[in-house]
Amino acid sequence: MDTLRAMRTFVEIAEQGSLTAAARTLDSSLPAVVRTLAALEAHLGARLMNRTTRRIALTDEGRSYLESCRQVLSAVQDAEDALKEGASEPSGPITLTAPVQFGQMYVAPAVTRFALRHPRVKLRVLLHDRVVNLLEEGIDVGVRIGALDDSGLVAQPLGSIRRVVVASPALLAERGEPTHPDALRHAPCVRFTGASSFAWTFRTNGRALQVPVTGNLEFNHIAPAVDACTAGAGFGLFLCYQVRPQLERGELRIVLRDFEPPPRPVNVIYPHARLLPGRTRLLVDWLKRELGSDSAAFAPEPA
Repeated sequence: MDTLRAMRTFVEIAEQGSLTAAARTLDSSLPAVVRTLAALEAHLGARLMNRTTRRIALTDEGRSYLESCRQVLSAVQDAEDALKEGASEPSGPITLTAPVQFGQMYVAPAVTRFALRHPRVKLRVLLHDRVVNLLEEGIDVGVRIGALDDSGLVAQPLGSIRRVVVASPALLAERGEPTHPDALRHAPCVRFTGASSFAWTFRTNGRALQVPVTGNLEFNHIAPAVDACTAGAGFGLFLCYQVRPQLERGELRIVLRDFEPPPRPVNVIYPHARLLPGRTRLLVDWLKRELGSDSAAFAPEPA
């Protein structure tokens, strides 16, 4: 039995969730995939999967063996890539996704520098303000802000981003600087369409505090909301990088620092199921180095 081939087949079945889908991905026949799985289980003397007419579920032994298979196959891939790329420049396609504004400000410049260093790598950058399913959409690498709820992803930390309340100097001169989030209940607030449209979350005494907010301006895009706050139309709640230029120019000021909620993590992510080619691992390491070194800029504040 070809053990490595059997491992690849087993991993593909587990990731695809069905024998038929695994056969299609492996460009093999369904009977061949069934035979390979049966031979692997016989070789190991253990049942790896419970199979019914409708679904496949990993056994306890199967879950443990799956992680071992991923490590072995990843090591084999690394060894092959090291030999191939040791004698030549890395090449091939990589598709990457990131949030729109964060991607424009940080990710795209870092990827451009990578492209200049490795001209044979073909990079496709997709900027979306939505949660992208990497596996379903055929994307190799993502940069994501916020907690991850997908255990099928590997996450490498880049830093964290504060959520801050800001206001223009003119508005603060008119109304005074708030000393507690409750002061925003009766203050004009520029709202952003979504979960935080009618209530903003703060942290006090180790607990979350929800404060209802009102105002006569609501936007579904960040840029005009920032412009409105800069013009003095109200207080605004933003991720810190979204107002970085205005903070640096003194057009906006951060208030209620002591009540900020926990910062949101920033990670570079890629699927467990995908064995990283050398070029992709090179990009992941590049982003960790480039963006990690710039992580202080995610939460700028004038001296």
